Amino acid sequence: MPKGVYQIPAPSNEPVLNYAPGSPEKLAVKKALEEARSKQIDIPMYIGSEEVRTDKKIPVSPPHDHKHILGHFNEGDASHVEQAINAALGVKESWSTMPWEHRASVFLKAADLLAGPYRAKINAATMLGQSKSIYQAEIDSACELIDFLRYNVYYMMKIYEDQPESSTGVWNRLEYRALEGFVFAITPFNFTAIAGNLPASAALMGNTVIWKPAYTQAYSANVIMEVFKEAGLPDGVINLIFVDGPVAGDIVFNHKDFAGLHFTGSTGVFQHLWKTIGANINKYRSYPRIVGETGGKDFIVAHKSALPKVVSTAITRGAFEFQGQKCSAASRVYIPSNIWDDVKKYLIEDIKSIKMGPTEDFTNFFNAVIDEKAFDKIAGYIDGAKANKMNEIIAGGNYDKSKGYFIEPTVIVTQDPSSTTMCEEIFGPVVTIYVYNSEHFEEVLELVDQTSPYALTGSIISQDRFAIDLAMKKLINSAGNFYINDKPTGAVVGQQPFGGARGSGTNDKAGSKLNLLRWVSPRTIKETRVPPTDYRYPFMEEK
Repeated sequence: MPKGVYQIPAPSNEPVLNYAPGSPEKLAVKKALEEARSKQIDIPMYIGSEEVRTDKKIPVSPPHDHKHILGHFNEGDASHVEQAINAALGVKESWSTMPWEHRASVFLKAADLLAGPYRAKINAATMLGQSKSIYQAEIDSACELIDFLRYNVYYMMKIYEDQPESSTGVWNRLEYRALEGFVFAITPFNFTAIAGNLPASAALMGNTVIWKPAYTQAYSANVIMEVFKEAGLPDGVINLIFVDGPVAGDIVFNHKDFAGLHFTGSTGVFQHLWKTIGANINKYRSYPRIVGETGGKDFIVAHKSALPKVVSTAITRGAFEFQGQKCSAASRVYIPSNIWDDVKKYLIEDIKSIKMGPTEDFTNFFNAVIDEKAFDKIAGYIDGAKANKMNEIIAGGNYDKSKGYFIEPTVIVTQDPSSTTMCEEIFGPVVTIYVYNSEHFEEVLELVDQTSPYALTGSIISQDRFAIDLAMKKLINSAGNFYINDKPTGAVVGQQPFGGARGSGTNDKAGSKLNLLRWVSPRTIKETRVPPTDYRYPFMEEK
């Protein structure tokens, strides 16, 4: 048990390195890229103390160079899901009862490893496996994951410090227990930081975890597990499995000890999982915690007072960084007629200057989409937009998957604010613009609110404070992360806790105390120092 009241120093955000020519960090990551491309690795599942390999090897290739093989990961089956659950339950008591400072130390060490000796390796893995530029990899797989780990430890301390009042003769305490059972973490391809944080945040609070990452993120997921193991994470606390979703779900969601789901992915999958959990609710020891961040149809609204260059830059960065494969990426834009000509000019100039190609060439702003399935889906949206007479493609619109899954940054201008690409999540480098009468700002705000079932991110760009205030009121439920005079992407841990509502998820705000509170079950303890020995109360006496 603790022998002191331990304090974690308030964290600060990990500085983003600039990778300037000749800088040590640029040389280090180039060396890591060269080494990674020079060999093929065998990526195991991590279950308990074992590195599990199977006869089913699935190749891993860079999305921008899909004929090159970086390695293979080992796909498991239902037996490996059972094995992972048993491993998690087997270590649960010893992990959850371990003094919190030891759990804290593991993840603080993991953060320091990522900030130091593993920085180039995790960035290179993300650049190759997920086709992220060095800057996008740096802010994600290095800085954001480091921030998640450090800030979560600090928030854990603050949660434990939050204690109830006590009356005379009584000592009231609040104990933050781990959930009873295991947590299932399902993570997406697009952010290495999310992939690391979803299992780690639940584990930090004393839970043991089954982690199923997206297959297209297996390459960097392997590095995350290497870091956790070197940081001293005990075997069985986080168990990494590569198993088909329905196979894993059939075992996990029918198990009596299933205690919680930590999910980032598509809205459709999340809703299906929620229904499955609901249908099985009588099977569980307790009501499972369900935490999910799902899709978005994120918006930029410009007011007639907006500066055109600010608007065009917000669109270019917000829609096309990491090929639009961010849950928060700008996907629909509303621009007033009075500034449209200037915005259009600047936007086309920006897109003409964008260089597209492999991540190993640091001069490329733009890289490939994640895989062929995504490529075909996004290309289908572009083809559909071309066939619609209400649309005009003013930039991009071309695609090629012969060497890598490359889709040009594409801008559609539509006369129909209810057209398909204004309403449906595309998850690619496609943004649709609707030009509105500059005097109809309030009506457009109503349109923004009603067009999409999602409510993840959005922004208002205006020089007029009354317009900003009106937008904040009208769009109060339209975005869980709202930006003023900026793009709707780039949430920073400790500064803008991330998450949305409506069809975008449970809004439990990753990177905040709110999220960590979902992974504990509080127990109130009342201790009476001198207990009564007579049941009678004074009011019962007449004299």
